[in-house]
Amino acid sequence: MSNSQPEGGRASSPDVDGDMSRAIAEAARLITGAGKLALACHVSPDGDALGSMLALHHLALANGKPSLASWPEPFVVAPHYQFLPGLDLVTKPADFPPDPEVMVTFDCGSVGRLGELGPIAERSRWVGRLVVLDHHASNECYGSVNCVDPAAAATAVVVRRLATELGWPLNREAAMCLYTGLVTDTGRFQYHNTTPAVFALAEELSTFDLPICDMSRQLFEEHRFAYLKLVAVCLERAELDVDLRFVATWVTDEDFQRFDVSIEETEGLIDLVRRAAEAEVSCVLKESPEGIRVSLRAVEETDVGAIATRFGGGGHRFAAGFTSAGTVAEVLAQIRGALATGG
Repeated sequence: MSNSQPEGGRASSPDVDGDMSRAIAEAARLITGAGKLALACHVSPDGDALGSMLALHHLALANGKPSLASWPEPFVVAPHYQFLPGLDLVTKPADFPPDPEVMVTFDCGSVGRLGELGPIAERSRWVGRLVVLDHHASNECYGSVNCVDPAAAATAVVVRRLATELGWPLNREAAMCLYTGLVTDTGRFQYHNTTPAVFALAEELSTFDLPICDMSRQLFEEHRFAYLKLVAVCLERAELDVDLRFVATWVTDEDFQRFDVSIEETEGLIDLVRRAAEAEVSCVLKESPEGIRVSLRAVEETDVGAIATRFGGGGHRFAAGFTSAGTVAEVLAQIRGALATGG
């Protein structure tokens, strides 16, 4: 959690809920005073990033606050998020304002994950106009106001709290977006971050007549047959290191081309790999133009967030990721080395 910082400075990370309350209040003050909001989430956005951003976008517009929402190139979303209301309202990053009145980022732990929107965020911070909403403990608190709550199950939880502070009532579109963030970041209410408060928020959101069955199928179960064929190849090549209790597989550029599958479609592959009973840590590596994208998951004992941070990424204790230069074999060897030395 983090509160506001002086112009051009770096905020410290408070440890009590009172500091988070002050940060939320300061964020609400900035947003209320702004003539227009510019919202942004991280590159290759997941359900929580998209859901949180679109939820505040809907609420701002519903309450007479002009708003735009975007994320860096590649400006695409995975097929399983296409149902989210508001995707038809987003703004291409090339059209993002260079000097927004107030900029708000979502689920983004560092300026680097904002891609070409990063310099705009930095300029906004130095003039005291950057609000950061997140729940990752690895967040660098790069805003002028940092609403970062590692105890929150999802950034969607932080957005709900901010909406309450703003006095903006939920609507069905925002509720659908927030539910998406909540259900994806708790792994369908199965991860360690699933608490009574999570179920309470899910209950509140469900009162907006959400199509929960249809949403769940599209988010977690529905895939093209081509993706299933790619999964078969990736599971066949998976490697299990019994000593390290580590399972890993990878997707090559050749795989993507052979099966005509996009990298966005493979977001859920890690959830299949992590089912290996013998493994404490699971990993999926994917070749991409930016480098090797790595997804890490842990069951109980290992802090994969610390491992990801070591390699320039971030995340949570049980779910994290990073992007690295090199080959699949080289990056996999680095991860094995980190596990062998305790992270």
